Amino acid sequence: QVQLVESGGGLVQAGGSLRLSCAASGRTSPIYAMGWFRQAPGKEREFVATIARSTGVTDYAGSVKGRFTISRDITSVTVYLQMNTLKPEDTAVYYCAAGSLSRRREEYAYWGQGTQVTVSS
Repeated sequence: QVQLVESGGGLVQAGGSLRLSCAASGRTSPIYAMGWFRQAPGKEREFVATIARSTGVTDYAGSVKGRFTISRDITSVTVYLQMNTLKPEDTAVYYCAAGSLSRRREEYAYWGQGTQVTVSS
């Protein structure tokens, strides 16, 4: 089993920045990629970004490309999401996930509990 713990959410004004962290523990060796998804009230959970653990290959949703940066620390099995130029529409619960390098939720077997990000206008 794999446990994922997110941190770093909070309240920020539009135009501000936040950095989310996700630490993986347990049986982490088989994990190929780690990603971030988000879910706003009344909406489906959507893909934000993903990164391959070994190669560092990344993929981003169009809505965050150029503003968000995903990175990883190989030794500690931690993934980060640096969010800049935040907009009110970025407000959501952000979830960390571990699985395949994919934009599809179904490709991720493990999920964190989520961390709230609120961007005020």
